[in-house]
Amino acid sequence: METNEQKATINLAGLLPQRAGDTITLIEAIGILWSKKFFIAAFMVVGALIGCLVMNWIRPEFTSDAMLQIDIRGNKATRAMGEMGALLDMTSPADAEIELVKSRSVLAYVVEEEHLRFNAIPVGKMDRLLHREGRMDIDELDIPEIARRDRWTATVTGANSYAVITPEGAKLVEAEVGETVRAPYAGDTLVMRVRLIRAAVGQEFVLQQLKPLAAIRSLARKLSVSEKGKQTGILAVSLKHRYADRSATILNAIANTYVRHNVEKRSAEAEKTLEFLEKQLPGVKAKLDTAEKILADYRHKIGSVDMTGETQVHLQKEVDLQKQLLKLQQEYQEATRLFKDEHPAVRTIAKQQDKLKGELSKLKASAAKMPLTQQEVMRLQEDVQVNNAIYNTMLNNIQQLRVVRAGEVGNVRVVDYAMVEDRPSKPKKLNILICCVAASFMVAVLLVFLMRMLHNGVRSTTEVEKATSISVFAKIPERRGKVMKARRRNLVPLVVSQPEDPASEAFRSLLTSVDFTVPSQTHPVIMVSGLIPGVGKSFVSSNLAALHATSGKRTLLIDADMRRGVHRSSCKMGLAEVLGGLCEFGVAVATSDIENLFVISAGHTKLSPSELLRGENFRSMLDEARKQFDVIIVDTPPMSMVTDAELIYPAADFSLFVLHYGKHSMDEISEAMTKMNRFGEKPKAFVMNHCERETGRYGYGYGYGYYGYYSKKK
Repeated sequence: METNEQKATINLAGLLPQRAGDTITLIEAIGILWSKKFFIAAFMVVGALIGCLVMNWIRPEFTSDAMLQIDIRGNKATRAMGEMGALLDMTSPADAEIELVKSRSVLAYVVEEEHLRFNAIPVGKMDRLLHREGRMDIDELDIPEIARRDRWTATVTGANSYAVITPEGAKLVEAEVGETVRAPYAGDTLVMRVRLIRAAVGQEFVLQQLKPLAAIRSLARKLSVSEKGKQTGILAVSLKHRYADRSATILNAIANTYVRHNVEKRSAEAEKTLEFLEKQLPGVKAKLDTAEKILADYRHKIGSVDMTGETQVHLQKEVDLQKQLLKLQQEYQEATRLFKDEHPAVRTIAKQQDKLKGELSKLKASAAKMPLTQQEVMRLQEDVQVNNAIYNTMLNNIQQLRVVRAGEVGNVRVVDYAMVEDRPSKPKKLNILICCVAASFMVAVLLVFLMRMLHNGVRSTTEVEKATSISVFAKIPERRGKVMKARRRNLVPLVVSQPEDPASEAFRSLLTSVDFTVPSQTHPVIMVSGLIPGVGKSFVSSNLAALHATSGKRTLLIDADMRRGVHRSSCKMGLAEVLGGLCEFGVAVATSDIENLFVISAGHTKLSPSELLRGENFRSMLDEARKQFDVIIVDTPPMSMVTDAELIYPAADFSLFVLHYGKHSMDEISEAMTKMNRFGEKPKAFVMNHCERETGRYGYGYGYGYYGYYSKKK
């Protein structure tokens, strides 16, 4: 025969055995959460309150945006490769421009121009929470080096005046808006000028002077630059700032500075090239003058020489080849700066140079066949024409560069300037509230299931009955609020104070089961015990006794827990005194507020309660009680704490063992029943207390009061 341990399955963690009855379905999980709905709702309310605090604590931020356009013409490497280079050009020029916009060379200028190194941070938690913080803009601030890390404050003293407070709390100077103040401090001088104040009198600000690098990095964190689309050359630039006007002003300053730097960069390239050409121009002019003078002197020396048409054509062709060769040399130098010598573009230019050199050498070879006079004249004229061509080309380039320098506009322009926003971009109040409520709900759900895991005891009555062969007579639902407080104070039993409560109906079901099991004609002794403290055995015994009494039976409730008695009576004598021989049985019996219900309290003793229960006095007392009462209910101490319940068990006719819902393991229950069976097989049953409502079943939310029975009775 297979046991429950053999039928156990392994949970997801693979560490702890889990019985099949402990598997939670989706409907059961929903039921568990529904049973803790007030707990979860309380967490969600707390989360909503936290969300309200957070969204009001965060200072508003305004986001301004601008748009820049980059003139994409392709880089030099792409132009050198022609159409194939355009196909292979995968890098967007905007990537480089984005980094330039966020570079320190641009941001450092903006930091100094917009005075971003100086901050005045408002102080006051309630003002921040209620968004009543003031504003102070500083144009100039120089805190003495010796106290720069200390707390300097400025307090508003009027509509346009303020006072500077030193770290020691002393008033250093008082000034007006727009006035540059200089005040001596610790052998140095404090310099400060405020441009704007918008704050109530008494508002306090913490003064802060940042280092240039720290201010640049702070501005870079607030700046966002991205390209719209792919290969579009359109840059979207945005900036976050606490004040809307400052956000737009700073962003426009960044855009203007970047455009100006771009123009200056291109102008600087033209300026350098122009400077180089102007330095080389006198040397080229001198070479031209020298070549012309040599030619004139030679003509004067030999006289006039008639140049044939063939010689002139030969000379013109040689000059053209020299020009082409000079142009190819410039292209070759530019290509070698971009590529290696093995690159196809460089090799193509080299082949063209070799071809021109070959043609030039053929021309020179053919010129060697001419008369010597014509050869010399042709050589001199060639020098003159080549130097003249170089000189004229250089003059044209200088003129073009002067025009470029005068009218350079750069390859970047501002499409849209930033404008002042009227609504803050942060905080997103609705998003914060939803996130806080959702987070609190998740935390509450996690805690609910965590508490269930920590109390992962038996919850199924079927499992208890199958493992122990002992019936579960009733499941008492969990109650809270006033009913729980009444339980702790041991006031009027629940079945009397709130007969329409679902737990009262559960006790009536228990009474019916007990009556069918134990005939009342025998004047039965019913023992009520629990495995551990806190399961509610005294609560069960008092309500069961009250139900017997209200049904017309003379009922005696005996508090056998002589160590920590719960049930109180009007008599000072109790069970301890009866068993100790200090009083008679009838003296210890006291009446209660409920008709037919009598109580014997635990009493007081210096002896061991186990010794008092071990003798024959307890059995003799029960025999005498049978003669006077119809039902005797004995409330015993917990079984796991002392042996009192084991001593009372043989004298009882029927035993009720109270279990706490989800708190006992099946092994603990089986072990306790095995221990009790050693004292004899007697009728017994379980009562499961503190039960939670199970979804999908007939819940505890209904009772006879639902049908109007008790409302009519009232």
